Amino acid sequence: MTSTGMTLNGWLQIALFVALVLALTRPLGSYMTRVFSGERTWLSPVLAPVERGFYRLAGTSEREDQHWLAYVVAMLVFNAAGFLLLYALLRLQGKLPFNPQGMGPVPEALAFNTAVSFVTNTNWQNYGGEGTMSYLVQMAGLAVQNFLSAATGIALAVALIRGFARREAHAIGNFWVDMTRATLYVLLPISILLTLFLVWQGVPQTLAPSVEATTLEGARQVIALGPMASQIAIKMLGTNGGGFMNANAAHPFENPTALANLVQMVAIFAIGAALTNVFGRMVGNERQGFAILAAMGVLFAAGVVACYWSEASGNPLVHALGIQGGNMEGKEVRFGIALSALFAVVTTAASCGAVNAMHDSFTALGGMIPLINMELGEIIVGGVGAGLYGILLFVVIAVFIAGLMVGRTPEYIGKKIEAREVKLALLALLILPLAMLGFTAVATVLPSAVASIANPGPHGFSEILYAYTSAAANNGSAFGGLTGNTDWYNITLGIAMFVGRFLMIVPAVAIAGSLAAKKTVPASAGTLPTDGGLFVGLLVGAILVIGGLTFFPALALGPIVEHFQILARAGG
Repeated sequence: MTSTGMTLNGWLQIALFVALVLALTRPLGSYMTRVFSGERTWLSPVLAPVERGFYRLAGTSEREDQHWLAYVVAMLVFNAAGFLLLYALLRLQGKLPFNPQGMGPVPEALAFNTAVSFVTNTNWQNYGGEGTMSYLVQMAGLAVQNFLSAATGIALAVALIRGFARREAHAIGNFWVDMTRATLYVLLPISILLTLFLVWQGVPQTLAPSVEATTLEGARQVIALGPMASQIAIKMLGTNGGGFMNANAAHPFENPTALANLVQMVAIFAIGAALTNVFGRMVGNERQGFAILAAMGVLFAAGVVACYWSEASGNPLVHALGIQGGNMEGKEVRFGIALSALFAVVTTAASCGAVNAMHDSFTALGGMIPLINMELGEIIVGGVGAGLYGILLFVVIAVFIAGLMVGRTPEYIGKKIEAREVKLALLALLILPLAMLGFTAVATVLPSAVASIANPGPHGFSEILYAYTSAAANNGSAFGGLTGNTDWYNITLGIAMFVGRFLMIVPAVAIAGSLAAKKTVPASAGTLPTDGGLFVGLLVGAILVIGGLTFFPALALGPIVEHFQILARAGG
């Protein structure tokens, strides 16, 4: 073990994870490109008749394309219907079947928060799943929205890709077709395989009621069971993150083995990474997709190194007592520091929100890394679909900056980036900090909101900032230490989730419509190459500069000042 506590074994496990994600990127990207291009796949003989049946029921056809505005309206209407259905299930839970524990109706404010949370792919949970939700709600409500919210994100990413790929077109695809294909051909078959794998690893999948046991001390213990494996599979693959259990992926039933832990992390990144390859293939240049993935990789590597180093270095206050070693507080011994730090970075880089360690117990700087990942918009692979259209907004800004530097009209993949696209991109990028920082500012001066924090001072500020950042970024992980199940937090966090999801989507799809209508401009001697290292550096720089200028003051009030306070106390 080194002086910082980082180990060769830890780095090898991190390297294995990265290698598996990279190995899946091209084959999964190739498959998804065929799916969304309407080409025949190996699943077509089985699924094509089902797909056509859904189109007949919906009154649409794979040959019908939609204008960007019609695409957005269809998406909003569909998700509004999903919200109302899930809210009704939550409120009527006590009267519905498959409720062996006799769970009652979910309170109004909590039901609102939960319904918004799962429809927006956030899966923030102000409740303990095993003690609040019936099996029917877990399956027909939460797990279904895990599929549909993930499919919505994938569909929107594909629509934006078409904006870059098409020439002089007035349509960007069909939302109903894209969503159906994302569910049938991508999410459902992979989730079935992942569910079977998790059952093999020991994750329960049953409709039997909870089991009562007597401990060695003679106390009564209730061991929760239920249809877990199926929900965990899609919660990871769809970057949803909502746990069946309150402890989420730290619970041995949800995450029983080291192999299960590894596969779950790979599942979180698989589709998001593959969509960069889909982008490259659909615009006719795979190198463009690799450049975007490389920019994501640089930011991901920096986050992993920083978080692992900070957690392995340990707490200076503990060291001052003569106890050396890394920070194991809030971590599963079976995963250790390396895999806990890696999981924290993966889940917040990918808009997943599942956790296998408690972020509230991380060191000040270690806990800051997940916070930064979310504040950047979770574009480091990101949520399924959301990560790609999120980073493409930064691409528009980076290309615009490059154009200003050389005095030329900015171009990207043959499309001129003009004032309309830049304004829409800035509008979309400003929505997240408005929700994150705006609600945080109000909550820190509202007595009833401040009363929910468990720790005073900068750490308490970090708890509030993390909550609204997680909600607006549609991540759903919790810093911990904050009592979120109050009317104030249930309602305001729900609003932040809605704003972070849908108000960002509308300008992004508008960009797709604007770009699809444009002609392709041939590359010239003055065109900035966007598939090489120079552009990767420019893109990473633009992301860090924008993120730093926006969020550094808030970080300085929270984790940064907490870190220096700890050092001062340890030195004293």
